[in-house]
Amino acid sequence: MGKILVIQTAFIGDSILTLPMIQKLKEMFPESLIDVLAIPNTKEIFSASPYVNDVIVLDKKNVHKSLTALWKLGKEIKLKRYVKIYSPHRSFRTAFIVMQSGVKETFGFSNSSLMHVYKNLIEYKYNHHEVQRNLALIGYNNDWKILPEIEIPLSAKERVNNFINENKINTKTAAIAPGSIWNTKKYPLECYIAVIKFLIKESFVVLLVGGLNDKSLCEEVAKKFDRQVISTAGNFNLLESIELLKRTKIIVTNDSAPAHLGICANIPVLTLYCSTVADFGFFPYSKKSSYLSFDDLKCKPCGIHGYDKCPLGHFACGYNLKPERVILKVKEMLND
Repeated sequence: MGKILVIQTAFIGDSILTLPMIQKLKEMFPESLIDVLAIPNTKEIFSASPYVNDVIVLDKKNVHKSLTALWKLGKEIKLKRYVKIYSPHRSFRTAFIVMQSGVKETFGFSNSSLMHVYKNLIEYKYNHHEVQRNLALIGYNNDWKILPEIEIPLSAKERVNNFINENKINTKTAAIAPGSIWNTKKYPLECYIAVIKFLIKESFVVLLVGGLNDKSLCEEVAKKFDRQVISTAGNFNLLESIELLKRTKIIVTNDSAPAHLGICANIPVLTLYCSTVADFGFFPYSKKSSYLSFDDLKCKPCGIHGYDKCPLGHFACGYNLKPERVILKVKEMLND
């Protein structure tokens, strides 16, 4: 059937939610090789999929920043002679690459930039989950709750084992992810601390997880406790983080990347929505997962992603989601 290219140059969470589509695409075209065009931050996610042949990196912040560099990349892609392109990503940059590719069978969403570049336009249904939308792009409209398959390398497993042994963790663990790129997505720190205190009382060791940007925040929280709370933020790559989460009983997280890493690890995920809402279609969708949100606000949601600070100054979406409600939900999920 020839080679297929999937273009997904968005964030970590978006990339993870593209994996079920790739899995089904390989099932539909088992003889085809599937390549992915991705950004540097998500290359390891796609490389770890057993259904992906190769990952082409689009470094839009550096190497491919200019239109000329993008044009050259498009020409390089044309030389690879793909027979189909599926693009869950909807940007102008993506459409420009598709234009240069010379591929006749192209599939994009109805709200894509330069949508007429795509031969086949699929309706982007705002009321559907992102996984469901991506599967519709390839014509799959059956049961959409397909968990992403990731192959964790031995090196990642060994590194996590070493971490557990070095920190002498010999009891049950829970993960908390208090960070986010957007401040209005962050559940208030004092509320997270209340949840952590509950978990400690339940004899959990709490692992604070996140990226390098979350390191100072997680270390600040860890300093408030003894050895029962350990910051791991910035210490592990994405695959190591998934392996670490596999060792935990639950993760409580903001509407951010760790929620999707938790789905990859197939553990209970509790996502807390502050300025955003589950209706955007990025909620944790495994059977053992759930989410909480205080939605009785005229100002919510205030944006697709979030802001550096609450536009109205009160951050009621965060503070009105009381830690008692979160703790009750955690109890319920741990007992299932």
